[in-house]
Amino acid sequence: MEFLEKKFKLKEHNTNVKTEVLAGITTFMTMAYILVVNANILGDAGMDKGAVFVATAIAAFIGSMIMGLLANYPIGLAPGMGLNAFFTYTVVIAMGHTWQFALCAVFIEGLIFILLTLTNIREEIINCIPPLLKHAVTVGIGLFITFIGLVNTGIVEPGGAILTLGSMQAPLVLLSIAGLILASVLMCKNVKGAFLLSMIVTAAIGMFCGLVEFPKALVSSIPSLDPIFLKAFTVPKSEIFSLDMVVVVFTFLFVDLFDTVGCLVGVASKGNLLNEDGTLPRAKDALLSDAIATTAGAMLGTSTITCYVESSAGIAEGGRTGLTAVTTGFLFLASLFFSPIFTAIPPQATGPVLILVGVLMASSVLEINFKDPTDAIPAFLTFVMMPLAYSIAEGIVFGIISYTILKFLCGQREKVNISLVVLSILFICKFIFL
Repeated sequence: MEFLEKKFKLKEHNTNVKTEVLAGITTFMTMAYILVVNANILGDAGMDKGAVFVATAIAAFIGSMIMGLLANYPIGLAPGMGLNAFFTYTVVIAMGHTWQFALCAVFIEGLIFILLTLTNIREEIINCIPPLLKHAVTVGIGLFITFIGLVNTGIVEPGGAILTLGSMQAPLVLLSIAGLILASVLMCKNVKGAFLLSMIVTAAIGMFCGLVEFPKALVSSIPSLDPIFLKAFTVPKSEIFSLDMVVVVFTFLFVDLFDTVGCLVGVASKGNLLNEDGTLPRAKDALLSDAIATTAGAMLGTSTITCYVESSAGIAEGGRTGLTAVTTGFLFLASLFFSPIFTAIPPQATGPVLILVGVLMASSVLEINFKDPTDAIPAFLTFVMMPLAYSIAEGIVFGIISYTILKFLCGQREKVNISLVVLSILFICKFIFL
């Protein structure tokens, strides 16, 4: 215990080992879906699904452990949703490249990120974002994660013009609603471990009612990693130095950079982990964790590793230090042996937690000055574009561009630093040329 206190500074962060472990379990439970989903998505690219499952678990273990031990943040890492879809459905299927080519692009991206982190460029990007937009990012991530929860539970589904209300008579939707009510009541009563408890109870109810399958086994054998391990290095030099590789690497860089920035800022803000001036302490360590994990993930055989907004669930349970992330990491490693149990937790159990985490994060809207339109418009565009464009990165892009333009044209140029101007120009060029 003394070692944990010294390493993670638990008392300084007003937490304890029990709280951190519970938070880590909660974060893992909300992230565990990636083990199966990532294997299925990369499997569509022709990769061995069993090997991808192993690579996903090990990469998430490495990323979460580095984040916890190096940066001391309660943030879990794993292959990013959206980035894995771009990997498969754009790079491999639409552009016609091999999955080895895509892995090579991810590896190059990771190396570039390590360089950008060591030269403080990524940290400068985080620090140049005005406090106003950091609050908006927190709100946007809350809406984004709520939207994920609503869709995963079936409460909202595709239909109508774009979306529609799911069937309120469907048994799985009713199970989700029961889980939402349970989690809400436990949260309102300040029950310790409310989210974790609600997920376990909801999953158990679903299993005993025959709506969700019981785990078919307790333990499973570990598939071989050999079919995809180090295959990023088998790409011909002619493809590595091609224009397509430049475009693919840039896209991975752009999306991962601002997904990570948004997640770090939003999650740290909600956990009261930012400095008084709104900057992120130990930003370089946190960003380096992400960069190293991405590079290692590409070598193992999986798509880009990034920070997970689902970490907000663990923070809502009281997680404040890297011990939360370390716990999450060990559970990903354990999932290699106990995958039937971990993958048996249905989205109807985790979705309600994501919805309530969105409620908690949305409170940051109170920090935004809506009386000043030059503040209100960029903030609104930031948080509304995240769920609507289904991208944290695009929400940040719209917020920074609109903030820069409005402040410039409305006589408040002193509030715009040179970094914001450069980013805005780069974002506009991206829209025009890509």
